[in-house]
Amino acid sequence: MNHASEKYEVNLEGRIHPWSKSKISVPEIRELGSFPAGSPVVAVDLTDNSEKPLAEDSVHDVVALEEGKPLVKRTSFKRG
Repeated sequence: MNHASEKYEVNLEGRIHPWSKSKISVPEIRELGSFPAGSPVVAVDLTDNSEKPLAEDSVHDVVALEEGKPLVKRTSFKRG
């Protein structure tokens, strides 16, 4: 991936990963985070630390980066 052209970032277990699409699926989260195949994925709401297990077919919206504005990190993903 060309990091300079990425318009999105995904927070996986506290690490920020560049992303090129406005949505990310559970299989893509696993691949991006090098999670084991078939492992559960959990979305963590960073405003209240609530956790939600994601179904295999879940797709999550990714907030676009805006030049000159700070990154808003509201959701992180982790292994379940």
